[in-house]
Amino acid sequence: MEQLSLFSATEYKNLNNQKPVMDAEFLQQWKSRVLTYQQRIRNTEAPQQVSLFDLAASHCDPERIDPFKLYLQSMAFYRMPDNYGQAAIYFVIDSDAEILLYIGETSQSNKRWKNTHDCKEYIGSYQELNHRYEIKTAVNIGFWWDAPVERKPRQALEQALIQKWKSPFNKEMWELWGQPFKS
Repeated sequence: MEQLSLFSATEYKNLNNQKPVMDAEFLQQWKSRVLTYQQRIRNTEAPQQVSLFDLAASHCDPERIDPFKLYLQSMAFYRMPDNYGQAAIYFVIDSDAEILLYIGETSQSNKRWKNTHDCKEYIGSYQELNHRYEIKTAVNIGFWWDAPVERKPRQALEQALIQKWKSPFNKEMWELWGQPFKS
């Protein structure tokens, strides 16, 4: 028995390839929810762990890393000549909206973005939609260079930062914020 179809193969393919588009109001509300959460995190002092001993604070404490205070550079940073690449935690920020979009880690800062990276597509879709509604964006990247060289501690720090900031382009936060910019 042949299955009936509402659309021809060509029509179905075209429908399948169309990106769902949110309206300007929904986009602004989405950005506002992210901003509200992240501003609360920035403006709330983290609880301090009390210790019986005088221990030096770890420089890798996620509570002490403020992505918004990092030197930001163009998202085209990876096209610049750079032969040294090093371990880093990186933060993709829309400075105009003051929201942290993505947190990642790398052992080679000069190579991580040269090839395929899903976040590039999300950023492109995000910027395209903002541009459509004439909403200004300034998407840049900042690196925190004191990241552990060893992979597992660096990834643990990355996860702690993602859980703290709830950066919407990280897959761990898609359930919370949705995936409005996934291609």
